[in-house]
Amino acid sequence: MHLTPTEMERLTIFTAAELARRYLRLGIRLAHPEAVALLADELLTAARLGWTHPRIVSHAATILTAEQVEPGVAHLLKTFSVEVSMAEGTKLVTVFDPIAGAPGDPRPGEVIPAEGEIELNAGRPRRVLRVLNTGDRTIQVRSHAHFFEVNRALDFDRRAAFGMRLDRPSGGGVRFDPGIEKDVVLVSYAGARRIHGFAGLTEGAADTSEAMAIGRAIDRGYIR
Repeated sequence: MHLTPTEMERLTIFTAAELARRYLRLGIRLAHPEAVALLADELLTAARLGWTHPRIVSHAATILTAEQVEPGVAHLLKTFSVEVSMAEGTKLVTVFDPIAGAPGDPRPGEVIPAEGEIELNAGRPRRVLRVLNTGDRTIQVRSHAHFFEVNRALDFDRRAAFGMRLDRPSGGGVRFDPGIEKDVVLVSYAGARRIHGFAGLTEGAADTSEAMAIGRAIDRGYIR
């Protein structure tokens, strides 16, 4: 027996769909590939029975429920397409939301936070500094930046900012507009407290490099 690639695909879909039907009989909820195989097999069979396109589309929404698939699968199948053989030739049948999601069903990629509040940078030393942008353009400072080494156009007590960064969530920051003073809250670095990069003033452990970093800052005009 010689089978075309299309016929081989049809047999593969049927085999996977039969596995899905077995799981359903055993009360096992279907994963995404199993649900897709069952839906495709049902629609392909309906087309061979001579059903019309509208009837096939309507039938798709009656095959599976959210309780028969794993959590999140319904949201992975927002659209579903399969090529079927009809009397007038091959047609692409597309259905939308073939499985209605259950209330509270998780969405893939959804972030589910724990109960309660999480304190940011709990227990770390903090300091409030007033900062003035003496430049002629806006300056943005990100949360990870060693505040001691930020743009030299920002005027503030740099010595007090050594070993500290903005007390902001990761990826956040503060915008400093020209000529406007702003109070910021800084928090001490944690962990190994090794600081590299930025303006290249520290390049080492914060606990042992402060004097050298301040000297570099004075030489390069960061501290006036």
